[in-house]
Amino acid sequence: MKMISVGKIFMVLLFFSTTAMAQNFQETPNGLKTTIHSVDVEVQFYTPTTVRIIKSPEGREFVKNSLSVIEEPQNLKLSVKQTGQLAQVKSDQMEVSINLETGKISFFDLSGRSLLQEKEKGVSFVDFKDVEEETLRVKQAYVLEKDEAIYGLGILQNGKMSQRNQTKYLIQGNTEDVIPFFQSVKGYGLFWDNYSPTTFADNEQETSFESEVGDGIDYYFMYGKNADGVVACMRNLTGQAPMFPLWTYGFWQSRERYKSQDELLGVVKKFRELNVPIDGIIQDWQYWGSNYLWNAMEFLNPGFPNPQKMVNDAHDMNVHMIISIWSSFGPKTKQYQELEEIDALLDFTTWPQSGIQGWPPNMDYPSGVRVYDAYHPAARDIYWKYLKEGLFSLGIDGWWMDSTEPDHLDIQPEDYDNMTHMGSFRKVRNAYPLMTVGGVYDHQRAVSSDKRVFILTRSAFAGQQRYGANTWTGDVVASWEALRNQIPAGLNFSLTGIPHWNTDIGGFFLWEFKNPLDNPDYRELHARWMQFGTFSPMMRSHGEGYPREIYQFGKKGDPIYDAIEKYIHLRYSLLPYIYSTSWDITANQSSMIRALVMDFADDTMALDINDQFMFGKSLLVCPVTESMYTIDGKADFSQTKSRELYLPKGANWVDFWTGEKLDGGQTIRKETPLDIIPLYVKEGSILPIGPQVQYATEKPWDHLELKVYDGADGSFLLYEDEFDNYNYESGAYSEIPISWNNAARKLTIGARKGSFKGMLKSRKFTITLIDGTTKTVDYNGKKVVVKL
Repeated sequence: MKMISVGKIFMVLLFFSTTAMAQNFQETPNGLKTTIHSVDVEVQFYTPTTVRIIKSPEGREFVKNSLSVIEEPQNLKLSVKQTGQLAQVKSDQMEVSINLETGKISFFDLSGRSLLQEKEKGVSFVDFKDVEEETLRVKQAYVLEKDEAIYGLGILQNGKMSQRNQTKYLIQGNTEDVIPFFQSVKGYGLFWDNYSPTTFADNEQETSFESEVGDGIDYYFMYGKNADGVVACMRNLTGQAPMFPLWTYGFWQSRERYKSQDELLGVVKKFRELNVPIDGIIQDWQYWGSNYLWNAMEFLNPGFPNPQKMVNDAHDMNVHMIISIWSSFGPKTKQYQELEEIDALLDFTTWPQSGIQGWPPNMDYPSGVRVYDAYHPAARDIYWKYLKEGLFSLGIDGWWMDSTEPDHLDIQPEDYDNMTHMGSFRKVRNAYPLMTVGGVYDHQRAVSSDKRVFILTRSAFAGQQRYGANTWTGDVVASWEALRNQIPAGLNFSLTGIPHWNTDIGGFFLWEFKNPLDNPDYRELHARWMQFGTFSPMMRSHGEGYPREIYQFGKKGDPIYDAIEKYIHLRYSLLPYIYSTSWDITANQSSMIRALVMDFADDTMALDINDQFMFGKSLLVCPVTESMYTIDGKADFSQTKSRELYLPKGANWVDFWTGEKLDGGQTIRKETPLDIIPLYVKEGSILPIGPQVQYATEKPWDHLELKVYDGADGSFLLYEDEFDNYNYESGAYSEIPISWNNAARKLTIGARKGSFKGMLKSRKFTITLIDGTTKTVDYNGKKVVVKL
């Protein structure tokens, strides 16, 4: 018998052990696959900064075509190796490791810094029967650092900036638009790609997503290094944001509702008579007539006898018009009949419940209105067919897509058993807005490139930025608390990668105010909300019950009227800045409304501020969100009040109104008379100021003021195109780079790049410094250096 030494035995065992462990995973072109504790796992790099993680019970096929993700995995150079019990996949930007014994996945930057880790034993699959399909309830838990701020989850009305320490049921609603995505101050983001109702939970033990339906776990980790980088990753993954027309950035007026075409046109005429700028008017519901004809997409209401003339007259007054369309149809509409024939109507209670107008609904006469199956391609074709024939053919400029979540009333558990074209309503519930909004965008783009698609929608889901949509925060009840909540709601929405959103200026419902138009507290609230709206991606006044046009709040000389008019004019003066910022969104994946973490991530004082933000990269906006001038039910302007605010460190600041220079990194108080919103400009900024106009394109930008906020070097890129078509996608646009050298006191207006039809060949720029120094120069497209 041959003897083998203990050392040799150890070496043999080690060889077989490491060989067996090496066989625990399989390399793939984009990462690796393995099975651990009866769970199939795949690590799949899409880009050097974005990796998809897929998990399912062993042997259970899991194939999914994402509704949100449109990116395909790239051919990448990856390093795959094993170190002990860890299998590691590395790109040139980040590393993913999986513990081959426990299945735990961890994410690192290239220096080895931990970004995010799954929780040990943090995966859960529970068998679930969804109607007739055997499926799963799925959960994945992670471990975050104790004080790590995270942002996102969509539009929520919780008033929170950082979304830590809460449990939130994510399901689409009127005033909350849910997106199972968050990003961290550490520079990474996580998208949980699931469309069923999902619970997000964050506590001391774990941070998790748990979805009611899922054939497997499917999530994307992205490392952008900072908030802008994460947004860029998310847009690369789910789609880029196209340009909006210039006119969408002007002022918009609407009401629930204009009851005739004469009433609607009368509002536009009144604005023009008052010389108050306006670019858009919106027709809300019931222009179709009765509830049995709900969303017929035709003017069947006698108050609109000549809709073509109405649209033409609005256009003749240089106003654009958008109109309300819904996700549901009355039983007497043509759409309903066609959709019913292909079994593309869902069976649950929606708005309106009664066929008779009025509140409360008279259920002796049920409306029969049903939501259409937006997941069905043929249903989306039918939707567009009637939209095109009934409204697009009239020259309507855009779509107010209401109830895109959609409205779901008197919810019953069996409602989610409705079968859509893509499975149960339960399985795909949260993606409904993406499908219905996308259907309109895709169809309009297919038939016209002359007019950019513009959609105002009440709900959204991941990827919706690619569909030319601006989401409003729903039918919020007017209150000071509601105004405060809209700020972090919109900021967190922007941080999910969707840059365009707005609110009903003044709040939709006025339940908390008696005689609101004469109520000093509401009038003050409306003025402050208008100031906030000035620095939102869309400035739109709207509400039910009481009209909100400027002249409802008095006349010139009245404090509320004057404050509203001042900010409408301010909005128009900033259009060159706003439009150039919108190009930065499209071309460079930037954001218009910027949470402070985007520009001041190193300032811990700024990370959880929920009532301040950057508008573009130059303006710090600090809305007033509490009543100051209503005392004992009466307006009292005898004393000037103030609000406390924080100036982030990492920059110095200039008071927009006074020119006072202030150091960053300090808390100050700013006096806030009714017509002042605290507004600060970052030193080094260059603000292009446009002409005084009554509508966005009234005057060419042939003489712009360039306000230079000296104190630091800075730059700005002035962008122009034809303002309302898609020729920019083929290169029909121009860029003028402008830079300020603070030490040399020189402003350089660089050579213009690009061209487009109708482009100004020459123009004037008036350069203005904070101290009032001005100089006017001619510019013909060639580089100009100005010494100041």
